[in-house]
Amino acid sequence: MVNLAADPDSDYRVHSRPSVLCYVQKSSREGTMPPKRDGILESSLYVSDVARSVRFYEQTFGFRVIKEFGERGCAMHAGTRQVLLLFKKGGSRTIQSPHDGEGELHIAFAIPADQLASWESWLQTRGIAVEEKKQWELGGWSLYFRDPDRHLVEVVTPGVWPVY
Repeated sequence: MVNLAADPDSDYRVHSRPSVLCYVQKSSREGTMPPKRDGILESSLYVSDVARSVRFYEQTFGFRVIKEFGERGCAMHAGTRQVLLLFKKGGSRTIQSPHDGEGELHIAFAIPADQLASWESWLQTRGIAVEEKKQWELGGWSLYFRDPDRHLVEVVTPGVWPVY
């Protein structure tokens, strides 16, 4: 019999319990980096009126509904490999993996630097008040405004974060 625990290159580690000695396959995270991931796919907002929020995100950003969840909400295509989930407040508390959100949440959408002035004009023509315009240390800009549920929505140019 091979002693797997004695082999440092083994994919197994010794796991001891009282009167039991067994070999358990090592987790891919032990002593290494986590498995590869490709970024954030979904972001959720919890809203009081799903239809009203859908209209806001369709008319403001041009997002389109890609999946409906009945009265619980919907998924909207928000960019390349990006999904904005709009859930009715309280509507996902009784499902198998419950979730919900309260308060004025925040979400930011990336825009090209040369589109900042266009976004300011677009929001103004739609009657959406810009709550704050901010320039960041790295040179990027943010415009902050509110959606119908008072979530803080941001459009942001490159130069806000070291990674963007």
